[in-house]
Amino acid sequence: EVQLVESGGGLVQPGGSLRLSCAASGFTFSQYYMSWVRQAPGKEREFVGGIDSNGRTWNADSLKGRFTISQDNAKNTLYLQMNSLKPEDTAMYYCKTEIYCSGSWRVYWGQGTQVTVSS
Repeated sequence: EVQLVESGGGLVQPGGSLRLSCAASGFTFSQYYMSWVRQAPGKEREFVGGIDSNGRTWNADSLKGRFTISQDNAKNTLYLQMNSLKPEDTAMYYCKTEIYCSGSWRVYWGQGTQVTVSS
């Protein structure tokens, strides 16, 4: 069974940093594209960043320079390092993957971890 479990969220002051983790299980983590998506209250889900099986990364243009995505294949864990946090970064952060199984792609989401940026 594919499972994605996020952790590391919390309350942080503007300008602070957090590192989110997403522990993956039930599939060969290193072979699949992984991404972070966030959703603020009253807003649509927004792509944050992604990393492919070759370690190539993508970030949303608006977040470049502040957010860094990485992974540890030995630990089956995806990370999101967030620096210089702003109140507008307040959102639920989810990790996501798509697994090819039985002739089709299926999307899997974690339960999310809440990030609140406030003084």
